Amino acid sequence: MLAVVHSYWVHGVEGQPVRVEVKVQTGLPVFTVVGLPAGAVREGKERVFAALAHAGISLPPRRVTVNLAPADLPKSGSGFDLPVAVGLLAASGQIPIEWLEGSAFVGELGLDGSARPIRGAIALAMSCFAEGRKRLFVPLGNAREASAAPGVEIFGVADLGELVAHLRRGDVLRPRAPAAAVRSHAPGPDLREVRGQALAKRALVVAAAGGHSLLMSGLPGAGKTMLARRLPGLLPPLSERESLEVTRVHSVAGLLDAGEPVKTTRPFRAPHHTISAGGLVGGGNPPRPGEISLAHLGVLFLDELPEFGRRVLETLRQPIESGRIRIARVRHSVTFPARFQIVAAMNPCPCGMGGDDCICHDRDVARYRARISGPLLDRLDIHVGTSPVTWRELEGAACGSGRGSDAARTQVLEARRRQAARRGGADAEGASPLNARIPARDLMTACPLAPGASRLLEEGVGRFRLSARAVHRTLRLARTIADLAGEERLGARVVAEALRLRVGFRPG
Repeated sequence: MLAVVHSYWVHGVEGQPVRVEVKVQTGLPVFTVVGLPAGAVREGKERVFAALAHAGISLPPRRVTVNLAPADLPKSGSGFDLPVAVGLLAASGQIPIEWLEGSAFVGELGLDGSARPIRGAIALAMSCFAEGRKRLFVPLGNAREASAAPGVEIFGVADLGELVAHLRRGDVLRPRAPAAAVRSHAPGPDLREVRGQALAKRALVVAAAGGHSLLMSGLPGAGKTMLARRLPGLLPPLSERESLEVTRVHSVAGLLDAGEPVKTTRPFRAPHHTISAGGLVGGGNPPRPGEISLAHLGVLFLDELPEFGRRVLETLRQPIESGRIRIARVRHSVTFPARFQIVAAMNPCPCGMGGDDCICHDRDVARYRARISGPLLDRLDIHVGTSPVTWRELEGAACGSGRGSDAARTQVLEARRRQAARRGGADAEGASPLNARIPARDLMTACPLAPGASRLLEEGVGRFRLSARAVHRTLRLARTIADLAGEERLGARVVAEALRLRVGFRPG
């Protein structure tokens, strides 16, 4: 007898549909899995037979063939245990085959029959809905996460015996109520806690308002890391669609917190400078998301930027422009989302002191700064230096140290509303219409220059030898500064500030 069970497996950040075809026929008792299964899939037969035996279910000695279709795509992961077990029971006549109609099954089985959580449950649930399936059976540990996906009933399975009882009677399991996103009200790091650094704070607000990248340079202990960690608090909260996107990436990576199955805060990723290229952009077999994808719709902070390997940093050039990373392998390729906001920090020289206190040779300073290529620097919108903090600024009262994050966030939200109104809402991919992503073809329309501003920009291009890309990024910066001020045309003051933020720090 033949039984067909629908299932899914994680391919990139998507759920790839798989037909698990189980054929039980007379012959020598041999169990064969075909359809390009990986090691964990082939080993699943031992887990399935042990789980069935533990649940008190016996199978007649027959020849069993399991086909995972489509057969030309490699399958990996341990999520096929549950659908294979269900297919065996249906093909051997131990559960009604009509119960499988409109349902899908994913999950790993333990030797004691327990259903164990898998990676990417929310991605599988979203694909289940897209395929028109009504019900998805997942391990109980994944039920809360998967229920955040709209349009499909999620049934949490504790063990194989419970699932078999439900498939025989239909009244054992109940669909999980949709998971509600729980937003944290705990106060985050406040911008007011950073003393001094008025220019860097202004640059941070501009970066948050327009989605611009930022590079800070200054002496150790001046507050660069403190500033970077306060950027997520200036950004607007994730929308429902964005929350599902972030949750899906972290679920596929196996990094979801059991207490927070749905991500409601923007990611902040700060990888160490010893990270490999694969760890930063993604890799492995099968490919897993890297740090730039884990920072999707959030902030990627690269501290001590010149200490990163040059080859590692160069991998950022394409994702910064496109907002995605494509990883190609011999048999398949995957695309991960990577619309992150990059913030980087560096010292002025290897010893970190700079100026008269520097003990570095000129060649050491040149070699240090040369670790960051010109094309990568050209893709960073804002270059700003941080100055040493005086004792007067440090001992001052917190209330006297400038605006806090709440006031800055209000200004950022107002600027983003102006951007959305100008560009007519989200783009085709559902992304926010940020100034940092204004297409080059629309720049002159979106950034009308006053006559004096046009002359100032022309002088700046010649004086600082700006590339065409740098000019476009300066215009986008100016557009954001004007939005913060509530102005439509870009005047000379706006362009002057944009040039200052663009070329205020020029490493090398």
